[in-house]
Amino acid sequence: MKPTDDRQFPAALATAMAVRFDYADGKTGVDFEPFPAFLSAAETTDWFQAWTGNSELDGNDFRVFGQDGTGGYAAIWLIRPSRPLAEQPVVFLGSEGETGVVARDLGDFLWLLADGFGPWEAATSYEPDWNARANPELAAIAEGFAPNQRRSAATVIELAAQEFPDFDDTIMELCR
Repeated sequence: MKPTDDRQFPAALATAMAVRFDYADGKTGVDFEPFPAFLSAAETTDWFQAWTGNSELDGNDFRVFGQDGTGGYAAIWLIRPSRPLAEQPVVFLGSEGETGVVARDLGDFLWLLADGFGPWEAATSYEPDWNARANPELAAIAEGFAPNQRRSAATVIELAAQEFPDFDDTIMELCR
């Protein structure tokens, strides 16, 4: 797919990524470290080839913007031809092979963050003692950039899974 945008954060993403994410010892915090900018095309390709074990791939369909503590990446997945970054889904590709579409678009992702979830928490359910803690600062950002998309994290995750049920299979088919 031909990229439709350059590697500049959309304003909504830049604003949200400027917020500090508190890990809070993993009990109520978010395991997410935003990057100040998207990874370069070369860095994204290196990562995607290493993640899949497939040196024939490039990373052109992803804009990586952050990671969890183990090195799993959060990215915008350029799957909707000719649509801007803000209208593309947000995905997570974990260091242990976890995959998931965590939000259908940037507006939904903002509300996911506002409800106290990061990409890792949205894509996995490995921590039974973890409890989300809503973030008022991120809620204000979501309200400012996506006021008509207000929904709970559970709904954001469910809608993303419904729209992209084959994401894991698609990615696993690329692996060697």
